[in-house]
Amino acid sequence: MAFSANPLALSVPDPTFESWLRDSGYLEILDQRTSDLHRISTTTTTTTTDSTSATADPPSVATAAVSSGVFFSNALNHIGILLSLFTINPFSKLTNEDFSRDTPPWTLGFIGYSDSYSFPSSRSQASMRVTENNKRYCRNYFTLFIIFFACSLYQIPIALVGLISSLALWDLFAYCGNLWGLNNHPVTRECLLRLAQCATAVIIFVCSVQIAVLYALGVSYAVMMLHASFRKLTPIKQTTKGKQK
Repeated sequence: MAFSANPLALSVPDPTFESWLRDSGYLEILDQRTSDLHRISTTTTTTTTDSTSATADPPSVATAAVSSGVFFSNALNHIGILLSLFTINPFSKLTNEDFSRDTPPWTLGFIGYSDSYSFPSSRSQASMRVTENNKRYCRNYFTLFIIFFACSLYQIPIALVGLISSLALWDLFAYCGNLWGLNNHPVTRECLLRLAQCATAVIIFVCSVQIAVLYALGVSYAVMMLHASFRKLTPIKQTTKGKQK
């Protein structure tokens, strides 16, 4: 072995190390470094295949075969990375403190510039981007969910009626509970509570409220995963492009 074990070496847990990278600003450098290494590797592979095909016989057939092989290899790699997004839990490192922060700017912070996006070069980079961007833009993603939910209610008016009816039912239950003093009659209150829950479930099912919720969840989740995986990690404190602090 080239190196002997050092009993005085410190072992840093992965969450602590990633937290230090995030706070120190090196997580963005790590993401950029990963993209640069992938681009250099791809360029080197392309140059090597071009040199090999140039010395082959006949050159046209070899070039077409190598080009098609590289294309299918890249396509399968990209498809594998996209499929890996279904296995990533974007809420694994989300905390309550992330929702208590200020909402990042929609233009500069959330959307960014044209060069703020790139296809993740590996599954590990996609996972790192998803978990980190979800922590940074969780308030933006939640706002998008509210917008998509409002749009789904606009497309399904009966769902809006069912939602309003459900809220009115629970307001009526609270009003009657205070008026009749149901807190002093726990058995009666429990029976009426179960009855209100059953009535709410029937209203939601009949008025297709669950369809509007599922539509909003599906669209917002897809937008969140695509944006979080393609959005490059940038310093949390954004600077105006073309200016230096």
